[in-house]
Amino acid sequence: MSIRQNRIENVIQEVVAQVLQRNAREYCLGAMVTPTIVRVTPDLSLARIYLSIFAGPTKEEVLLNINQHKNKIKKDVGARLSNMKKIPNIEFRIDDSLDYAEKIDELLKS
Repeated sequence: MSIRQNRIENVIQEVVAQVLQRNAREYCLGAMVTPTIVRVTPDLSLARIYLSIFAGPTKEEVLLNINQHKNKIKKDVGARLSNMKKIPNIEFRIDDSLDYAEKIDELLKS
């Protein structure tokens, strides 16, 4: 992974976190949503953003609503990455690593 890719991932994660916090009611339906991981493809055309979703409606419902606002979020990311010719497309996914870790922890305890 290049240094540039890493820098872009960090900026995207920071901007998405701010946007989701600022528009929590509208975008996240009152749920607490945090971008945990951002992965940008080597050609910088796609950014996969993994979200950790707590409380509120179902994770799928919140993800669907966030995807409906994807263009507004991409616009905010684009404003921050204004020195880039092409802003990466954004793809949101649910980060289930915490659920997975919890399940393993339960299995180890039993």
